[in-house]
Amino acid sequence: MNLKAWLAGRRVMVEKALRRFLPTDSSLLSRAMRYSVMAGGKRLRPVLVIEASTLCGGNAQAVMPAACALEFIHTYSLIHDDLPAMDNDDLRRGMPTSHKKFGEATAILAGDALLTGAFGLMTECGRNPRVIEAVRLLAAAAGNTGMVGGQMEDTVESGRWRNKNRKTAQRYLRCIHEKKTGALITASLLVGATLAGAGKRQAEQLECYGKNIGLAFQITDDILDVTGDKKLLGKKGSDRDNDKLTYPALYGLDESARMARRAIDEAKEALSLFGGKAAMLAALADYITERQY
Repeated sequence: MNLKAWLAGRRVMVEKALRRFLPTDSSLLSRAMRYSVMAGGKRLRPVLVIEASTLCGGNAQAVMPAACALEFIHTYSLIHDDLPAMDNDDLRRGMPTSHKKFGEATAILAGDALLTGAFGLMTECGRNPRVIEAVRLLAAAAGNTGMVGGQMEDTVESGRWRNKNRKTAQRYLRCIHEKKTGALITASLLVGATLAGAGKRQAEQLECYGKNIGLAFQITDDILDVTGDKKLLGKKGSDRDNDKLTYPALYGLDESARMARRAIDEAKEALSLFGGKAAMLAALADYITERQY
């Protein structure tokens, strides 16, 4: 099976489950939640949950609530990132952002509901020590030590990073994106592996894979913000307008691309433990730097 067909099959599974887990009533809040979650997207994080679980002997359907929980949290973060107080973006995936469609208050509350709903979904995976550990991993990755902390540092550093020396700026950049993007991608793999009862070595190698594809994903996003087709991206590039600390801004486009490629090579090396069973994850790693959106 090629990567495109594999991803399409996984997305169908995930989107069917998302429809089942989202509220179905016609209230404004529920409509706003559905609007953002079902607006498309790569479904990368839920796919990683499923694949990590499968590699470690688990079952795709058994971890589907956790897979959807990761997508809920990812979507909440996008809703909040797009707000005027953050990146002030009008488009997401070629559609009006949540606050443009429903107003700022509803967008904030829709994000809040998705975040809290995600932890409710985690309980659908059962009540045993593996689930408790998976919840702990997810909370750490999504909160102040992970994604939210990275977003806070990114917000604070906008426009200020030019006053720092190069080494300090490099350290801040790596730290911001390890938290902002990498933490939730890595958690997706660890949640899936944990729920499947992965061994220590399996979890360590999946964590290494996750950290490296997370880095490559963010670098590629930064590059596409400069060079990408805005119609394909479904949004306008705002990093330069907001004077964000990004890989191209600090390293230039060519060196940024080389850094992303090195990270992908390290990610694929980490999969050697799993042999041919990890072929799709290896192909997914390559796709991360080759994608156009």
